[in-house]
Amino acid sequence: MLKIGDQRCNQTFRCCSAFAFLSLSQSAFAQNVNDFSEAGAARQLYADLQTTIIEVEQKSAAFGSGRSDAKQGTQTLNEAREDLLADLSAIREAAKVMGVEEKFPYPPRNNDEQLLQMAGVYATNALPLKAQLIAHELPPDFLEDLAADKAAFQSTSAERVNAVGDHISARQELDDALARAVELVRKLTGLMKVKYANNAGKLAEWTAATHIERAPKRAKPKPPGSGTGPTPRHLRVSAEAFAPEERNVYSTVHH
Repeated sequence: MLKIGDQRCNQTFRCCSAFAFLSLSQSAFAQNVNDFSEAGAARQLYADLQTTIIEVEQKSAAFGSGRSDAKQGTQTLNEAREDLLADLSAIREAAKVMGVEEKFPYPPRNNDEQLLQMAGVYATNALPLKAQLIAHELPPDFLEDLAADKAAFQSTSAERVNAVGDHISARQELDDALARAVELVRKLTGLMKVKYANNAGKLAEWTAATHIERAPKRAKPKPPGSGTGPTPRHLRVSAEAFAPEERNVYSTVHH
């Protein structure tokens, strides 16, 4: 079961609000499960909620892993880009001393596709000048180094694109699972109202359990004499407690 404060709670959800909401809803129904028929709709919804919460947790882990992979891919790509730029810069510096820098234009830094094209231009133009460039202090295998760094940059770029795509896909799968879980809680809330129509205490317990405490936002400083800031309030989980992708999903639970 997911728990408030569980380290597995993904930071995508502010203060783990979404996980806490689902976990508390699950626990609250478990306390009253014997009041409902084993073959009834409420028991089935509860079983579905348990399954879906596990799925949400799994999708969250996949999303967190994908985000880490995408971040690592960006770092690796930056390193590969700098290696390639260093190769081109060394060739251009030697070419300047030789007076043939026009054959080796400044490489672009903000366009990876153009950078790869420029690496090809450098390799083509440097080949007939290889001996002279080596005589101007470039290493004997500078063209091989250039080709290897170009290939590494291409490969790293493709890997990052794949990682970002996987990350986006995991985000969508997590949103879908979360939406299903919240919809199950919404339906359980409706059945709670039917079951305990004449039991205000039970309804109050359910309502309290499916709301969590949210710290108030820090108030903006007010001009002198304008009064004190707002008093902290206990608010139920609202759309603001979720990341933007979940707001519309949650807003229907208690309506």
